[in-house]
Amino acid sequence: MTAHKILFLVIDGLSDRPCPELGNRTPLEAAHHPTLNRLAAEGVCGIMDTIATGIRPGSDTAHLALLGYDPHTCYTGRGPLECEGSGIHMGPGMIGFRCNYATVSPEGLVTDRRAGRIHDTTTLSQAIQDGVDLSKFGVEFVFRSGAGHRAALAFKGEGLGHCVSSNDPKKDRVAPLTIIPVRALEKDKKTAEVCNEFVRQSEKILSDHPLNRARLAQGLRPANIVLMRGAGEMGHFEPFRKKYGLSGSVIAAASLITGIGSAVGLARVPVEGITGSQDSNIKGKITAAIHELETRDFVLVNIKGADESGHDGLALQKKTFIEKVDAVLPPLLDQKDCIIVICADHSTPCCIKDHSADPVPVLIHGEGVRVDDVTEFGERSCAKGGLCRITGAGLLPTAIDLINQAHKYGA
Repeated sequence: MTAHKILFLVIDGLSDRPCPELGNRTPLEAAHHPTLNRLAAEGVCGIMDTIATGIRPGSDTAHLALLGYDPHTCYTGRGPLECEGSGIHMGPGMIGFRCNYATVSPEGLVTDRRAGRIHDTTTLSQAIQDGVDLSKFGVEFVFRSGAGHRAALAFKGEGLGHCVSSNDPKKDRVAPLTIIPVRALEKDKKTAEVCNEFVRQSEKILSDHPLNRARLAQGLRPANIVLMRGAGEMGHFEPFRKKYGLSGSVIAAASLITGIGSAVGLARVPVEGITGSQDSNIKGKITAAIHELETRDFVLVNIKGADESGHDGLALQKKTFIEKVDAVLPPLLDQKDCIIVICADHSTPCCIKDHSADPVPVLIHGEGVRVDDVTEFGERSCAKGGLCRITGAGLLPTAIDLINQAHKYGA
């Protein structure tokens, strides 16, 4: 018997480095995860460099690589993908940005790049949409909230370029940066001017917004500035169905991931209560994925919370979240006619609070896999598996071969 479906489960930022507070184990190694262990024991395991050895992947370039789209040729910036995932269709000539709501002090210093990990920013984004005026530049814009502190921004107008810097200092206790062109072209100079004006006007709107006044009264950090980065134009992506001959869906809270899905033609599946954080409805994601497999050939599921813990340096929280994920995975054990792929998109070690180039663990479970001797799903145990060390570009083709849909190379 050969399986006909593929479930691609990406546990975002899952892998880590040994943590002293966990007895020099990684959060994955320290966590109690019997279902992941069983899937590993019944499957084939390995470790994976999502892009290439020694390259720190972004979540954007990592997911493109995992879906078989070479980021070296089709990636121009994260912004347009965030826009697509936020419901902003990126037409020709539009410039997209990924944004964070952040907190600046009365002295003008960034004190929290995520505004206390604020969740619902819809009213803030609407106030910016209604109140910012860029007409003197001949530019229209769309600004939408994403998951948590995230947002997306798109400019539309004549003579705009995407080669501009960010106002995000990437650390706290320093002032936001001035956005500048990174090429000596008039269109990039214009975009930089538009960006700085957008930030100036939006900061004024946010400073006196009722939501931020309420947060201050509650001792919470206000979301009183927009940090912009990842400027780009939408790249060209061959439709997933044309590329692989498979229908597909994407299930994710992060607008980046749904944006990548939209860009390649995967149907977005809404799930109530998914947040991209510790409180996300991950059980609902798994239930929705199983339902999608009834009518789709391929389903991509992204689960985000472990990455959040890694960025915050919270090893114990990361361990607990991994256990929460494992607790909702038992229904996968009952899936027939399905190849299950489980991996991370990158490592997010708690010790550096950022992505790293450490390879990530991966398992493939289902009919036809050459079961190896690995019995535990972890960074070091999977390194002993039958897949050995692979790149992200090879993972989906391996699964497609297992469902007998790969094309022969040569006669």
